[in-house]
Amino acid sequence: MSTSVAHPSSASRAPSHARELEVAIAAARAAAAIQVERYERLEHVVKKSARDVVTEADHRSEEAIIVALRAAFPADSVLAEESGHSDAQRADGPQDGAGARAPVAADHRIWVIDPLDGTVNYAAGIPHFCVSIGLIVGGRPAVGVVLDPMRDEVFSAVAGHGAHLDGRPIHAPGADLGDAVISLALPPSGFARRELAIRKAVRVPRSMGSAALGLTWVASGRFGAFVQWRGLSLWDIAAAGLIAQEGGATVTAVDGGPWFDLTRPTRATGIVAAPPPHHATLSALLRA
Repeated sequence: MSTSVAHPSSASRAPSHARELEVAIAAARAAAAIQVERYERLEHVVKKSARDVVTEADHRSEEAIIVALRAAFPADSVLAEESGHSDAQRADGPQDGAGARAPVAADHRIWVIDPLDGTVNYAAGIPHFCVSIGLIVGGRPAVGVVLDPMRDEVFSAVAGHGAHLDGRPIHAPGADLGDAVISLALPPSGFARRELAIRKAVRVPRSMGSAALGLTWVASGRFGAFVQWRGLSLWDIAAAGLIAQEGGATVTAVDGGPWFDLTRPTRATGIVAAPPPHHATLSALLRA
């Protein structure tokens, strides 16, 4: 289980991935500019599934991000939501001779990108969506950037250096759970009792359509917790999970295990993120 981390002051030492953070923020800004320019001016909205869509803004944003990352770090791998793996190297590492997944090398670097998290909101003209860019080194999140184009807010984190909003440190305040607004997404069947118990424990739950923003809002204290049983992919959580964790939240999979795993299939992840005391309470309610 993840625990909150004591973070050194920015004056004590510079982040080890300062260049990567700088490039990721610039790439996110380029994508955000595309989204703002096309907001409520979309020409093409295509259904990816019964409840999901993709727009030209998704594709153009992703292209802008990949171009920026490739220019700065041409040897790095990329995993992006719309285009999939942009090169031949698998995100979850090579297989050994027996077909088992080999451990990720310590120097393996892969950028995990969601160019527009909250596309359904975006396509409907609902101003709640974001750009998400995470760098994974040796299988562990190292850098995370989540940019909210409509509020012009940049959430960021480098592992071991805390979470920031527009360059200012942020930390999950851990106020009383009964006063908290939380992000809650549970399956529609079989969870009524558990959902009712969680609703009684908090002020009010919300499900707003962008997991990345929901996780980062835990770090800033806007949400008192983030709970989603399933349906998340690597690009939804790579950056935002790190930001929540570096902001002092305990972040785990719903079963209490690690929240990030490069081998996990698409839409197979569920997460609980909250200040430590609330995480324990919410996890217990989910298991009840």
